[in-house]
Amino acid sequence: MGVIIKQSFKNMITTYFGFGIGAINTLFLFTYFLEKEYYGLVSFLLSAANLVWPFMAFGVHNTLVKFYTSYKTKDEKDKLLNLILLLPIGVSILLGLVGFLSYKWLLAYFEEGNELVQPYIWLIFIIAFATAYFEVFFAWSKINYQSVFGNFMKEVFHRLCITVLLFLVYFSIINVEYFIYAMVMVFVLRAIAMQVYAFSLYKPKFNFSLPSNYNTVLKYSALILIAGSVATILLDLDKVMIEHYLPIENVAIYGIAVYIATVISVPQKAMHQIIHPLTASLLNSNDKKSLKDLYKRSSLTLLVVSAIIFVLIIVNINQLYLLIPQEYQISTLIILLLAIVKLFDNMLGNNNSILFNSDYYRLVLVFGVILSIMAFVFNLILIPAYGILGAAIASFLAFAVYNVSKLLIVLNKFKMQPFTLKTVYILFFTASLTAIFYFWEFPFHPILNIILKSIIVTAIYGFVALRFRFSEDINLLVRKYIKI
Repeated sequence: MGVIIKQSFKNMITTYFGFGIGAINTLFLFTYFLEKEYYGLVSFLLSAANLVWPFMAFGVHNTLVKFYTSYKTKDEKDKLLNLILLLPIGVSILLGLVGFLSYKWLLAYFEEGNELVQPYIWLIFIIAFATAYFEVFFAWSKINYQSVFGNFMKEVFHRLCITVLLFLVYFSIINVEYFIYAMVMVFVLRAIAMQVYAFSLYKPKFNFSLPSNYNTVLKYSALILIAGSVATILLDLDKVMIEHYLPIENVAIYGIAVYIATVISVPQKAMHQIIHPLTASLLNSNDKKSLKDLYKRSSLTLLVVSAIIFVLIIVNINQLYLLIPQEYQISTLIILLLAIVKLFDNMLGNNNSILFNSDYYRLVLVFGVILSIMAFVFNLILIPAYGILGAAIASFLAFAVYNVSKLLIVLNKFKMQPFTLKTVYILFFTASLTAIFYFWEFPFHPILNIILKSIIVTAIYGFVALRFRFSEDINLLVRKYIKI
């Protein structure tokens, strides 16, 4: 875990820096610099692109991680990389033709209620295509165990560019229409920069030869495309369906709640960049003992880090909402439901990496399709009945079933699970700390209130976590950088 913790720590710092910029954009710049309708439009375009890009990528970013270490010669590795580069282009052309032929139908879909979306529908394809290739080249860097630059581009670059663009809108240097087109170009530039970096790490010899096991590779890509898209579908389906049933500004309001809760997932995202290829390597070498140890330690480490973030979000949410326009404020229950989902995700450790790099990814595919249908039905029923609270409930139910299913698959097939008695202690302590400090407010300005409460909560949590050694890896890391 030493290499994992070291790179994960760097990735986490980078990711939180990016999320900090994103928080400023999401909570303040978008809410004060753009009208609600245009903020909702931006949120919808990005969510729709997130639903489309996994299909354009055809799962090859996961395929690359799974198969790369199984090849022993440079020639075979080059053949795999060439196939990885060509597949998304072919799939994107097919999807582009489908979109072109159905474009009139898409325009008709937005004729009533949210006509603002119509002129920008085609941009969804551009954002999705750029994101698909960014993920491919990011996976390219991860198989070389170099994830820091890619993580910076994924978490910081586009958010920083959007900050600049928002200020250009505020000072009337560009209008909102130019802002949207410039935002799309940011995603294109990000993909190009990632390509240049990936080729600097390893540039294959280009040819049209296929790897010897190309049938297995293509079959895996086709299946992992759906299995790997489930989490993305579950994450963004609610926002896309909100646009259909409610005025588009509700997408922005709900998007703020999602973004706040997503901060909890940062440790998992940071660790995933390095732990995913390592898990694939352990599976390829059939090292079950190391895999089991990695499963438990990754779960415990992620839970310890994400639990304090969970507490800080919930106990400060009321004060945080006092800092943004009133029309964006929503029920704490929505934040709580989404935050629990993210905390549960972190508790799974490297569960996704185990499943997607093993022979049991087909089971994830089956469960994923069923749960995607369930999520659609949940949203179909709950959004018209309860609005954006219904979307939060639908996401909570869908992710709960999905995560439990993945836990049971690994338990059944690998005879291992990630939880220990310390997991129970951490959850109990987290719930207690949240309940105690949620109702305790200082009679000061919201920013000062948030700072004081965060310092107290972090100090208490940090002392208890280190004193009772919730995670040995975190204790070692703290002792390395802080002499205690």
